[in-house]
This record gives sequence, C-alpha cells and structure tokens, in this order.
Amino acid sequence: MGPLVLHKLLSVLPCPHRNHHPGGLVHDMCIASAISVLMILICGMATYGAYKLRAAWIVPFFCYQIFDFALNTLVAISIVVYPNTIQDYLQQLPDNFPYKEEVASLSNVCLVFIVLLFISCILGFKAYLIACVWNCHRYVSGRGTSEILLYVTTNDTTVLLPPYDDNVSVPLKQAPPSHTTPTA
Repeated sequence: MGPLVLHKLLSVLPCPHRNHHPGGLVHDMCIASAISVLMILICGMATYGAYKLRAAWIVPFFCYQIFDFALNTLVAISIVVYPNTIQDYLQQLPDNFPYKEEVASLSNVCLVFIVLLFISCILGFKAYLIACVWNCHRYVSGRGTSEILLYVTTNDTTVLLPPYDDNVSVPLKQAPPSHTTPTA
C-alpha cells in the first residue's frame, strides 16, 4: 500500500524533467519502493531493538516519528496561513468524488476548522505514539542500571524502593542471637 500512495503523491508533484526522460513512472515507482523498503527496515529495527533490549536500534524509528510529526505540524501551519489551499484542493478532485459538491459549498472558515480539528487529532495521536517509543527507549536504556525501582501496589499507591546495593551495604543494628544449644 505504501508504494501505491507514494506513487500517487509523486505523480501529482511537478517535475520539470518528467516529459524529457522515458520511464518517468518507473523512476517514481523505484523511489516509492525504496522509501517503502527503508520504512520497513526502520520499523523492523525498532521491533528488534525493543525485543532484544537494545536502545540504539530504537533511535532511527524515534527520529522518523519526530520528522513525521514536524511535517504534519507544517501542514497544519500552512492550512492556517493559506486557507484557500483547501478550496484549490477540492477543485482538483475528480468529478465523481463522493460529496465533493457538499464539501465545496461549505465556507472557508468551516473547512479550515474541520481540517485543523482532524489534523489536531492526528497530531495528538502521533504525539502519544512518540511518547510510547520514548518511554520504551528509556526503559530499554535504563534496564541495566540499578537506580530506584518503582513498585506499584494494588490500591494505586506508589512506593519507592531503594537500590539493592544500598540495602546490602547497611550494617545491622544488633547482632543476631547465637545458635548454641542449651546444655543441661
């Protein structure tokens, strides 16, 4: 599905050399396929890193998520700055697109509000997923250290446990009783 979406996106983008070289569609499909293979590789690396507890393997996926979030934020900003682009986009849709006339009849302010609401929901979900990946990275990278452990009890109270090394090094206050047997 990824190469098909990328092919549609690449075919819409203006390319000044598209008509000059034969096989422009093949070239676009190669780029789309390469991007899809790289995305599968990055996702596989993140999965492998989480499974094998290797934090460095999770970082490329985290960077991709940050980059994707930034691009979607720029889309939202461009809609606020240039609200007429929504109407231009609606005019470029095919005539048989469902509900095209009804959506085009809405006011610009209403369209911008609907699109920004939709993009805000997507950005919120992406921010949640970024937080999940970051927490996974922190867990995997901090797994080997003996810092303060967090123990959560059943009644939703949190108790901080000291590190194991601190408990072992604390001297006893009094010596335990001797284990001599009484003689009679």
